[in-house]
Amino acid sequence: MKVILMSMPDVAPLIIHETAIHMPSHGIACVGANIDPQHEVHIVDLIRKRRRVRAYVERLLRKYQPDLVGLSAMAWQYDTCTKIAKVIRRCRPETKIAIGGYHATLMYDEIGSADEGRLFDFMVRGEGEIVCKRLVNALAGEDALDTIPSLSWRNADGQFVHNAWDGPLDLSQPLELPIRDKRRLTWGYHILYSKIELLETSRGCTRGCNFCSMRHMYGRSFRPYPIERVLADLDDIYYTRKCRWAFIVDDNMVLNPKRVMALCDAIIARGYRKLNLVVQADCISMSQNEEMVAKMAQAGFRSVFLGIESASKKNLDAAGKGNIVSASQKAVAMCHKYGIMVIGGLIFGFPDDEEADIIANYQFLKDIDADAAYCQILTPYPKTGMRAELIQQGLVTNKTDYKKYSGLWANVKTRHLSSDQLQYLFWLHRQKVLGFWRPSGRARSQGRGWTAIWIYIMKPLMKRFYARILKRDGWEGRYQRELQRLERMNHFPDLIDL
Repeated sequence: MKVILMSMPDVAPLIIHETAIHMPSHGIACVGANIDPQHEVHIVDLIRKRRRVRAYVERLLRKYQPDLVGLSAMAWQYDTCTKIAKVIRRCRPETKIAIGGYHATLMYDEIGSADEGRLFDFMVRGEGEIVCKRLVNALAGEDALDTIPSLSWRNADGQFVHNAWDGPLDLSQPLELPIRDKRRLTWGYHILYSKIELLETSRGCTRGCNFCSMRHMYGRSFRPYPIERVLADLDDIYYTRKCRWAFIVDDNMVLNPKRVMALCDAIIARGYRKLNLVVQADCISMSQNEEMVAKMAQAGFRSVFLGIESASKKNLDAAGKGNIVSASQKAVAMCHKYGIMVIGGLIFGFPDDEEADIIANYQFLKDIDADAAYCQILTPYPKTGMRAELIQQGLVTNKTDYKKYSGLWANVKTRHLSSDQLQYLFWLHRQKVLGFWRPSGRARSQGRGWTAIWIYIMKPLMKRFYARILKRDGWEGRYQRELQRLERMNHFPDLIDL
């Protein structure tokens, strides 16, 4: 069997700009690696082919003539996913199409009963390594569709049959390392123009955040890989791929501090030179385990994304986070003590938010001296507890246009602000309180070249450019330009007429 697995081209900008960071899709790399070796497998990250998506996909289809194309999409990428499925149907109608990822996992019933559901032959729900392996074998006549857990497939009447979910994958079983060789047809992944690969040490999270859809993907579980397997993966990144940056994709790697320290000891013993690890973590675990933070810094952890979410107790309670304000402050200080750069994650648009809350949230991030900010607007992701509560309260203003569920758009209102007001104030006070990014000493030490370019070339140019716009059009005029930029960001002209 010939198989192509694709991730979507839609992006959400991290920290600076949508082109500043392009990372490979870890999901399709893992799925493709575990398909049996007698089959020909290629993976494609369309994030690297954003300018001419349709032409590139059609060229691949003609060249490789796949029997199966697997598409992976999140909710805000689903619209693009359906358009790419139409390209496949028109260019190569005999090819079977499977969809997987978060959206298919959460919305398989709705997709199966919708008109666009006819574009897909299969849906892979949850983790795909074993499901896709067996699906490809079934298409080759070596397995049976109705016996594959977590697979949705069409019966003779054209209706989807949803096989039972088999629970979270056992990560202690032997699994192949992700594809990073010539089977990956796209290249050029970078973090601010330093080469980067992705590493996974665990899956799942046991925290109770009610805005998160992760539990529907993995269940409310925390499952680590054996440390030996993590080291083998890191060896592949460091020695075989000659890459010195690795982003750890775990939902919350630090849930088990003893394991983190054991892993750090193993990495330190490996003797990697100039290794740079980036991770996301929760504030409570980081604030309560100084020995772990110190060990992480020694092992090469350079940056951490902390889910601070809000400086407001009422908002943290609404999110199911508990009062973690003091833990956030302590976690940032602890990371800085050991030279780890902090990217603070904030969410705006909780039910009781007013303009003053938005200002206070940004000011809190500034006061705790976070090195960078990743700010989003509260998004009512399908099947989450937060979505149900917001709908019940009449606060969801966009229930169906998932393309705007990227965290950049106001799909909700608050009891005090309309969606339009929330969108504007979210943008306005970031400009006024945080302003243009000022790289800290920690950020400069991790990227002297690009931070120097930003400080001495890009930032002065941008400040003069936007100062002219502000003088001519005011804040509202500058904001309208930003909205237009956001609209263009994931607009693919060659897919419009599909």
